[in-house]
Amino acid sequence: MKSSAKKIELASVDDLFSTEEGRQDAKLEKIQEIPLSELHPFKNHPFKVKDDEAMMETADSIKQYGVLVPAIARPDPEGGYELVAGHRRHRASELAGKETMPVIVRDLDDDAATIIMVDSNLQRESLLPSERAFAYKMKLDAMKHQGERVDLTCSQVGNKLEGKKSSEILAEQVGQSKNQIFRYIRLTELISELMDMVDEKKIALNPAYELSFLKKEEQVDLLDAMDSEQATPSLSQAQRLKKYSQEGHLTLDMMRVIMGEEKKSDLDRVTFTSDTLRKYFPKSYTPQRMQETIIKLLEAWQKKRQRDQER
Repeated sequence: MKSSAKKIELASVDDLFSTEEGRQDAKLEKIQEIPLSELHPFKNHPFKVKDDEAMMETADSIKQYGVLVPAIARPDPEGGYELVAGHRRHRASELAGKETMPVIVRDLDDDAATIIMVDSNLQRESLLPSERAFAYKMKLDAMKHQGERVDLTCSQVGNKLEGKKSSEILAEQVGQSKNQIFRYIRLTELISELMDMVDEKKIALNPAYELSFLKKEEQVDLLDAMDSEQATPSLSQAQRLKKYSQEGHLTLDMMRVIMGEEKKSDLDRVTFTSDTLRKYFPKSYTPQRMQETIIKLLEAWQKKRQRDQER
């Protein structure tokens, strides 16, 4: 168990130290033990820090081994330090009953700090759409601010900004197309209630992108229409809502008519009640964990069918 716990904490640290350059920088910089109370969250930090199962495992690891890789912070003009990288380790240290954590303090401007903050979190396996959307936006804005500096090198990919658009470099770094990055960034135009529904997978990414073009007051009205009709928009419905909005014809009544339409997906839907499924799972399983387990089993079943068909 000890070795696995150690892996858990290691997996959560920044990839900034995974490169030779990062390791050399860490050796040159002084690591300080700073009280947790003096470390403040990064302004507009887009990544959620949850007391979930992974956090509890990280806390257990820190209890046994301490924080294996120091956080990065910068001096806060109002006192203490602003965390740049290490928000999850900070929370896990609190849960582990620690009073201090190892930190490297750097003098960073807003753009450099933003880029490090985003990069230290984007390597996580599971990110919510809202986290990815705001992270891409923050990093792209920071890169654009730095874009005029021809001496600036993006060390993680070895490309200079000169001669390349910031969006092209960001696309290379995160392994996505420019178009997909801009689609994610567009989601930041959603009101918080709709964005939460995207994170909860109640609204798919493609419809959410279309809905982001609605005016804020129209998005608020859409919540009313969705509630009254007990429905969420499909892609075609979202596209029509966007079209009527751009034409200046979108009203609450029209939203209710569109949301009241019977979708083909509803006609084909298979529904299981919680009582039906509960007998197959331990009592400790949440509905979300039950769903994830079912999906994994179905994926394994599908792969087995494909192998059988290829024989």
